[in-house]
Amino acid sequence: MLLEVLLQVSLLNLAVLYLIPTLILLAILSSAIKVVREYERGVIFRLGRFIGAKGPGIFLVIPFADRFVKIDLRTVAFDVSSQKVITKDNVSVNVDAVVYYRVYDPGKAVNQVENYLMATNLLAQTTLRDVLGQVELDDLLTKREELSKKIGSIVDELTDPWGVKVSAVALKDVSLPESMLRAIAKQAEAEREKRARVVMAEGEYLAAEKITDAAKRYLQSPVAIRLRELQTLTEIAREKNMVVVTTTAGAEELGRIVAMAKAERTTGKEIK
Repeated sequence: MLLEVLLQVSLLNLAVLYLIPTLILLAILSSAIKVVREYERGVIFRLGRFIGAKGPGIFLVIPFADRFVKIDLRTVAFDVSSQKVITKDNVSVNVDAVVYYRVYDPGKAVNQVENYLMATNLLAQTTLRDVLGQVELDDLLTKREELSKKIGSIVDELTDPWGVKVSAVALKDVSLPESMLRAIAKQAEAEREKRARVVMAEGEYLAAEKITDAAKRYLQSPVAIRLRELQTLTEIAREKNMVVVTTTAGAEELGRIVAMAKAERTTGKEIK
């Protein structure tokens, strides 16, 4: 019995003796094996020295000697918080924007800047205020796409040493003070009224020209103006259910005018 107990104790000690190194070895191997996805890269520092970026897939690092930093290469979109901007013509506005960027060089993103996310965000805010502060309000409202491209190119140039590529900057919203909104509304209303007055004046001018031409033609042919007068009376009587009564002299004159008109149509010559 004592022999069996001693044998079991020996086996237990032997198992513990082999188990501990095995667990340590497995822990070392697990810390040495690294896996990164297709859109990620692993930046490796060996004893504090940058040795390169690895991935995607599986690779090995030296435990306790290598430090591993994972960098995402996908495009990141972040909102630039509402910025108060004073335009060139001294109008205070609040501008919201969105910046799209991605890391194209993981080594630079880790070595050249402490926090490329925060640095890019702050740089975009500063550039936004600087660029929009150099333009007038009308340009800010009408040339948003052009200003977005300008801001994007400036930020992209400044973040290039960090291994960051800024693909686009978009101005989302421009908030104006209430007083400025009222002034713009009044200006738009005045502009529409001006256009309406111009159209009406052009119509009056064309109508006056046509009436003048008609008057000249009527002066050349008294018969025509008299027929026009009688036609007007006929239209009034038809529309208003009225009966037009003329004197005998008027009837005689009407007959004479009709006869002259028939003669003119027959001979083709004007009769005076």
